[in-house]
Amino acid sequence: MDTPSPLPALIRKKRDGERLEDTEIRSFVRGVTEGTAQEGQIGAMLMAIRLRGMDAGETLALTRAMAGSGRTLAWPPAWHGLLVDKHSTGGVGDKVSLALAPALAACGCKVPMISGRGLGHTGGTLDKLEAIPGFRVSQSPEEMQQILARVGCCIVGQSAELVPADRVLYGLRDVTATVDSLPLITASILSKKAAERLRALVLDVKFGEAALCPGQESARELARSLVAVGTRLGIRTAAVLSRMEQPLGRAVGSALELLEALQCLGGGGPAELRHLVTVLGGVLLWQCGVAAGPEQGRERLARALDDGSALGTFEAMLGAQGVPPDTARGLCAGTPAQRRRLLGQAKVCEELPAPQEGWVQRVRALPLARVLHGLGAGRSRTGDPVNPLVGAELLVGTGQHLRAGQPWLRLHHEGTLSADGRRRLQAALCLGPEPPRDPPPPLVAETIVPSGASPGPCRDSE
Repeated sequence: MDTPSPLPALIRKKRDGERLEDTEIRSFVRGVTEGTAQEGQIGAMLMAIRLRGMDAGETLALTRAMAGSGRTLAWPPAWHGLLVDKHSTGGVGDKVSLALAPALAACGCKVPMISGRGLGHTGGTLDKLEAIPGFRVSQSPEEMQQILARVGCCIVGQSAELVPADRVLYGLRDVTATVDSLPLITASILSKKAAERLRALVLDVKFGEAALCPGQESARELARSLVAVGTRLGIRTAAVLSRMEQPLGRAVGSALELLEALQCLGGGGPAELRHLVTVLGGVLLWQCGVAAGPEQGRERLARALDDGSALGTFEAMLGAQGVPPDTARGLCAGTPAQRRRLLGQAKVCEELPAPQEGWVQRVRALPLARVLHGLGAGRSRTGDPVNPLVGAELLVGTGQHLRAGQPWLRLHHEGTLSADGRRRLQAALCLGPEPPRDPPPPLVAETIVPSGASPGPCRDSE
């Protein structure tokens, strides 16, 4: 066992810009996990890392130490080459995981997806699934293995046994203004994935006004860090950079996003949602050897969406995670009206009119999400309740002509929309006197893979 290093000395060393040794990083993480490190000391170390950074070796050591701070998952040897997962840095209307996990399982993969809850203006996959009566996100590692054996995928929350160091550090990063530290982001994401014992991982790194990374360059920097460290952990890692200026798809809010994900699982839904699902899934199928390349992987994943196998797998996953059979069947085979009745509806459903005539240039995701957050669709602190019925449906798309007074947004809320909230929603609609001069940029900007690997062309044509 490593000899513990005095924590003040380690804080001082990093504060002064020196490199921490692997043993020192393990000592720090052990203090976090065992509770011997004081909260103030942990916060000081986080700030020192935020200001001074970490090199690739330090980031790798931090990730490994965090992954080893708790239990790691174990799987049957026959699954080794098929264990895959996806992680997104968070966006508005991002319901990709709901469709991607069952589609990958329908293609023969094993997907032990450990997801999170929404915080701030971005939604969480677990919140969306908990809009379904009976769905249980808490599953033990043994239960996860049973579900994977029967269904091929599960979507669960992080258990207390997995990466306990991350739970402590993640909570303190939020209150110490160190959320945007690249090595801390990298270690937080990849420590959980390392504990899953994955074969392959794809990361959806979003950039834009409503994303963690404001610009493509900062997203590229984060993606390269994630790919480099993930690869050194023995995980076949790739990253896709996608834009997050407008909501992904037409629905925002837990229940509404779930309904849109069901459309995608049935071969329909918005084209941009299907595109991102198939791009990310295609990369994963290629990484784990199920497809010869990412384009062939896209085609195979698209078939799973179109032939009903992905939707059937989703229904089986719902049943395995506690949803009554009649509810699971109604959601997956029912009409849109039947699906809405099963999930319930907010007290008020109203449509906002366009304030003037014009051509839609875009709909800004960030102000839309912030208003919905204030209406109950999101949380400001861990543990706050989320109202799954609050949300919005976009009735327009970029390049569409609107008449003054024509509805552009359908809003679902509990009767608490203020005049200021209504004004901010209207400001999210960007109109111009003429159609947009240039076509919208591709949703997927680039794909980053380890040096020496080639993902092939990534066409944005769907």
